Amino acid sequence: MLIVDKSEIIKKILNLKSEKNAVILAHYYQLPEIQDIADFVGDSLALSQQALKTDADIIIFAGVHFMAETAKILNPERKVIIPDLNAGCSLADSCPYDDFKNFINQYPEYKVISYINCSAEIKTVSDVICTSSNALQIVNSFPLNEKLIFTPDKNLGSYINNISGRNMILWNGYCHVHDRLNTETIVKLKINHPDAKLIAHPECKPQVLEIADYIGSTAALLNYVSKSSEKKFIVATESGILHQMKKNCPDKQFFIVPSDSNCSCNDCDFMKIITLDKIYNSLLNEEPEIKLSDEIIEKAYKPIFKMLKLSNSLIK
Repeated sequence: MLIVDKSEIIKKILNLKSEKNAVILAHYYQLPEIQDIADFVGDSLALSQQALKTDADIIIFAGVHFMAETAKILNPERKVIIPDLNAGCSLADSCPYDDFKNFINQYPEYKVISYINCSAEIKTVSDVICTSSNALQIVNSFPLNEKLIFTPDKNLGSYINNISGRNMILWNGYCHVHDRLNTETIVKLKINHPDAKLIAHPECKPQVLEIADYIGSTAALLNYVSKSSEKKFIVATESGILHQMKKNCPDKQFFIVPSDSNCSCNDCDFMKIITLDKIYNSLLNEEPEIKLSDEIIEKAYKPIFKMLKLSNSLIK
């Protein structure tokens, strides 16, 4: 069912949501109109926390597949819906389960820290999960002499190694949205906007992080620009973050680092595949539903719960 009038479809979504005791969780990289109708907008850590706390019967997850899986793992008794099953993640896809299982079998004495941007199967063979918000805190929860493997993001892992003094073994995965950003493009922006601060997500390449004025998770970047006295920012992450930045700081200017010379954007195609129409249809039909085996849920829950506990989250 395709509804052209946004106000009409928003009204239908809100009515259905109320009737079915549903909640809409959305990531900061979603389309602006989806962020605006969501009950909660956040980064991966905040969305995990919110998924754990919700008392809704149905969770509509406006994000990508691994996020909806995490919500299901934390709420096995609830129906978790993702509006489009094709909303995947290049980073999660870069770490296939069989390949990674063979990899960690080579290091039997090592503990495994997995970035939340991975499949439910990868979580089942992890000792603890982390997000970009709490990665340093999670890594530092281990003794300095602990042997660690970090997967799947090599850029985030390298950054944490540098600031923690660790020597974690890194899986060779990356996020295509962040890894494609380059210093040449950033230098051009800096020339055009010499008074702008460069802020970057730690999934960016080391060369980008080396010249950044501030490095942080999606939520940390939002918090930084809100509190900063600076008025101009060059933003090295996914374009969707600009919606909240502009809402929170209408008096400030933001320049996204573009993915190529043909646009002034850096969009994740997987995130942007979710639309208002798909949210409406998924809520109406209560599908596509995320379904995981009891075994996967039980095994994957433990490292996620450990992360949330270490992050001082509200635990049921």
